[in-house]
Amino acid sequence: MNNKNIQLATFAAGCFWGVEEAFRNTKGVKSTMVGYIGGRLENPTYQDVCTSKTGHAEAIQVQFDPSEISYEKLLDVFWSIHDPTTMNRQGPDIGSQYRSMILFHTPEQEAIAKKSKEDLERSGRFKNKIVTEIVPASTFYKAEDYHQQYYMKRGGGSCYVRYVAE
Repeated sequence: MNNKNIQLATFAAGCFWGVEEAFRNTKGVKSTMVGYIGGRLENPTYQDVCTSKTGHAEAIQVQFDPSEISYEKLLDVFWSIHDPTTMNRQGPDIGSQYRSMILFHTPEQEAIAKKSKEDLERSGRFKNKIVTEIVPASTFYKAEDYHQQYYMKRGGGSCYVRYVAE
């Protein structure tokens, strides 16, 4: 992307196939990439991450135009597509690679994410405590090509996602 106004957001909300599809179909999102973040192993593979021993989570990086969609609206998509109250699990997928995380790139994103989480907790929308981690973004390792835009290429898949953004 050449546009100076494009910003980066990173989220982990379970299996990255469905998460990517939800964000890919969100107006204002310019590109998406699935990968691994938050762990100890450099250049992990899908097979490595599936062991739950690398510390990495399946994640999505989103390039977005803030003149078309705000970071707050991206957070709304994030909160809508998964259950942020389940530790290391989304639907039938179990393991630390499926944990819920917001990985911020700027102090502003950190503040917005923390406020969003606090507001959601106060809203009573979830009966259980929100366990989503809000942490600084670290090195993002792009997943293998066959994982990129998996739903678009294959017409669906088996990932658990509660809602697909319009």
